[in-house]
Amino acid sequence: MSDNKPFKIALLQMQCSDDGDNNISNALSKVQEASENGAKVICLPELFKHRYFCQTQDPDNFDLAEQIPGSTTNTFSELAKKQKVVIIVPVFEKRASGIYHNSLVTIDSDGQIVGLYRKMHIPDDPGYYEKYYFTPGDKGFFATDTSYGKIGTLICWDQWFPEAARIVSLNGATIIFYPTAIGWHPSEKEMHGKTQLDAWITVQRGHAIANAVYVAAVNRVGIEDVDDNEGIEFWGSSFICGPQPKLKM
Repeated sequence: MSDNKPFKIALLQMQCSDDGDNNISNALSKVQEASENGAKVICLPELFKHRYFCQTQDPDNFDLAEQIPGSTTNTFSELAKKQKVVIIVPVFEKRASGIYHNSLVTIDSDGQIVGLYRKMHIPDDPGYYEKYYFTPGDKGFFATDTSYGKIGTLICWDQWFPEAARIVSLNGATIIFYPTAIGWHPSEKEMHGKTQLDAWITVQRGHAIANAVYVAAVNRVGIEDVDDNEGIEFWGSSFICGPQPKLKM
């Protein structure tokens, strides 16, 4: 149970390769570094263990899914306990045969899983064929009590919907984390890139101001293509914002 003291957070903006073991190793190293620099709550980006496979509809990609608890959550549970930190770990979850989720777990500083969120808003756009892979979540929107504070956890496209942020805030969250995988289609960047990025930042700043909470968005970075398609340039731009907008003097 948190005593509502201030705590430091870290967002691990990553470039993800097609080597899952390497992505895990890189993430573990960065969590260790963040904890040694005083971070108490550390968040990884959406689906960080793999390249963003939702660019295509390939049944073989279901083999990437794992159960919760499973190998990924067990690995980060050990580190959370060792470093006495809270870690937010996104997972491609195999809930049961034929039922898969875009999920995350919140692991407390004792290594125990204290929260499981399954993404509710599932996009289906060119390059983002998530409805092919993911069943909408069944957990609703909630806040999780951790050793360092009561936090909300939502995932990527959830960030465009004010209802999700409102419900999480009403349930007591003082900060909302949004692990994310969002970027530009190369053919759209020149014409629409700045507008898309500005909208992404603005909507989340709006959640912070409207709900009097902090918001932390963590994205992957780098260009990823799958099966020689055009690919996506993930724009990074991870940020933290507070409930008070900056005032011009």
